[in-house]
Amino acid sequence: MSRLVETFARLHRDAQPGLVTYTTAGDPDLPRSGQILRALDRAGADVLEVGVPWTDPLADGPVIQRATERALAAGGSLRHTLALVRSIRADVRAPIVIFSYVNPIARMGEAAFARAAGEAGVDGVLVLDLLVEEAASFREMLADVGVDTIFLLSPTTTDARMARAGRLGSGFLYCISRLGVTGARDDVSADASALVRRIRAHTDLPIALGFGLSRPEQVAEVGTFADAAVVGSALVSRIAEASSSPRLEDDVAAYVRGLKRACETARVR
Repeated sequence: MSRLVETFARLHRDAQPGLVTYTTAGDPDLPRSGQILRALDRAGADVLEVGVPWTDPLADGPVIQRATERALAAGGSLRHTLALVRSIRADVRAPIVIFSYVNPIARMGEAAFARAAGEAGVDGVLVLDLLVEEAASFREMLADVGVDTIFLLSPTTTDARMARAGRLGSGFLYCISRLGVTGARDDVSADASALVRRIRAHTDLPIALGFGLSRPEQVAEVGTFADAAVVGSALVSRIAEASSSPRLEDDVAAYVRGLKRACETARVR
C-alpha cells in the first residue's frame, strides 16, 4: 500500500479532510526549500506537493511564477527537485507528490524520470499538461516503481475524461475549483461542491480540491465535501514575505498549523 493510500485511508477512518501543501522546489533556495518541507511535515501537512521550477508555467499565477523565477535563479531544476526529495525523504512522514509540466520530464526521458522518482522516494506525480488519453504508458512506468499517477480535473472536464482519469489514476485526483491561473481568492467557488459530486460519480479515488484556498475557514468549508484541501499560492506568498527572516520555517509552520486545525474541525460528508 502506497503512502498516499495509507494517508487517505487514515483520514477516512478519522472522518477528517486532509491538507495538501504546495511549495516550489528551490524557493527561496535549495537548502531552505528542504527545511521548509520538513517544517510543513512537522506542522501537520498530510501531503507535500513539490513543484518543479520551469521556465513557462502557463497555469500558474504571478505568485508561483515569481517563486519559479527565484528557484531557477537558485539553480533549481527537475534533477534538483528529485535530489531534494531524496535528501528529506527519511525525515518526512507525509507522502511527497511531484508537480511538473510535461517538458522537463520529456527532456529527462519518461523512463529515466520514473526510475529516478522511485529511487528518490517520490510517492506521486502530477503532470499538469499531460492528457489522460496519452498517459497510459507513463502511468505504467510509474506504477512499476511504486509511484502513483495523479490527474488534474477542472470544471470543463467531460464526464468521459473524468471516468478515464478515475480508472488510470491512483493515490487521489486533484480537482481545481475554478478556471484560470493559480492564486488566492476571497471565497470558495460556488460550484466546487457540485464539481466534486460529479467526479465522485465516476471514481472511488479521494479528491483533493484546490485553486484559491488561503484561509482556515475556506479549508474547513472544502473539507465538508472533498477529501483534502490544497493550499499553494497563499503559502508561497508567506515564503516570499519571510524569505530573509531567520524565522522562515517557523512562520510557514505556524500558518500551516492553523490550516490543519481547520481540517480537524471539519467532517467530510
